Amino acid sequence: MTYRTTFALDETTAWRLKRLAKLWNVSQAEVVRRSVERSDLTAQTAGSDPVALLHALHAKGGGVAKAEADRWIAEIDEDRKNWRASS
Repeated sequence: MTYRTTFALDETTAWRLKRLAKLWNVSQAEVVRRSVERSDLTAQTAGSDPVALLHALHAKGGGVAKAEADRWIAEIDEDRKNWRASS
């Protein structure tokens, strides 16, 4: 069964939709179907729990090395102190 739907797109999204349809050699409706399917699968596998995603990142060993993170935090702390002093 086919469902006809009308929706409004901003200019950039409409351009992207047309570009993908041409690139994939399919209709714009097929681009939407594929995009919705991919987004749905991604949402199901990734989950929407930010804490779980962070734990998964850490488990993979992703992120910033401790020394680099410590330098970054120190730099931010210094910037905040300077900002407060100048306010």
